[in-house]
Amino acid sequence: MTVTVHGIPEIKQLAGRDLGHSAWKEVTQQLIDTFADVSGDHQWIHTDTGRAAHGPYGRTIAHGYMILSWGIPMFAELLQVTGVGMALNYGVDKVRFPTPVPVGSRIRLHASITEVHEVKRGGVQMHRAFTFELEGAAKPACVAQSLTHFYP
Repeated sequence: MTVTVHGIPEIKQLAGRDLGHSAWKEVTQQLIDTFADVSGDHQWIHTDTGRAAHGPYGRTIAHGYMILSWGIPMFAELLQVTGVGMALNYGVDKVRFPTPVPVGSRIRLHASITEVHEVKRGGVQMHRAFTFELEGAAKPACVAQSLTHFYP
């Protein structure tokens, strides 16, 4: 269920809130190939289905940064912010990719707001804990701390 907040004062009240899970998203070869084209990373483990079939995972795997890039649209399923003039991605801390993501698997985001504090120009910085869960896996596909600035 999507949480909606309006303005900086309501964003501040999100500190410590668990937002739950996004919907599952399937990792397809077409998505992997498109990401390879955009990023320029055409390593065989991602794009050569024939060679990858004989590799360590028995099929291609997604780029870790592709999975990380899904954080913004998946997070938008969990939180909508209105009543601000601008939102900017400020950075990502402590990114890890504990488990490879094979083609055909599914990923979802679990997110929580760990901290919100004031920054210059009347804005706030939101610290978000992202865990990208791989369906059926004991370990997550990716964990990261995402930082976003919101301004009036």
